[in-house]
Amino acid sequence: MENVLSGRLGYVGFWRSFLRKFPQTDIDKAFRLLKRIGLDHMVDKRADELSGGQRQRVGIARALIQDPQLLLVDEPTASLDPKTSRQIMRLICELAHERNLACVINIHDVPLAKMFAQRVVGLRLGEFVYEALRRGLMMMY
Repeated sequence: MENVLSGRLGYVGFWRSFLRKFPQTDIDKAFRLLKRIGLDHMVDKRADELSGGQRQRVGIARALIQDPQLLLVDEPTASLDPKTSRQIMRLICELAHERNLACVINIHDVPLAKMFAQRVVGLRLGEFVYEALRRGLMMMY
């Protein structure tokens, strides 16, 4: 819970931040997000007690509690097994769709990109080298 609520630190005053006294609306929202990502039963667990996939889901909830217009996700599946990687990518896509939220994901796993990305951009040394819809990537690989 604390980890998810830390996404609201920039939206509360100094003393509320310092004392970790979040408005009830933020606490309620954090509970809803934890339930949505399937971790409501672990609300009192510390981040270091969670698995890699659970930590990734908490990070997603921490980002979403800020009500972003754009979700930037950097390597959400790094160090995760293939099954958990697919679950995390599916969750990100579902949440982005539910919230009508644009999402930019940095990922190096081409098979995952083929499964979940709508548009793919390839970079090399900071330069665009490839851009296509998912079907273009599927034809290429």
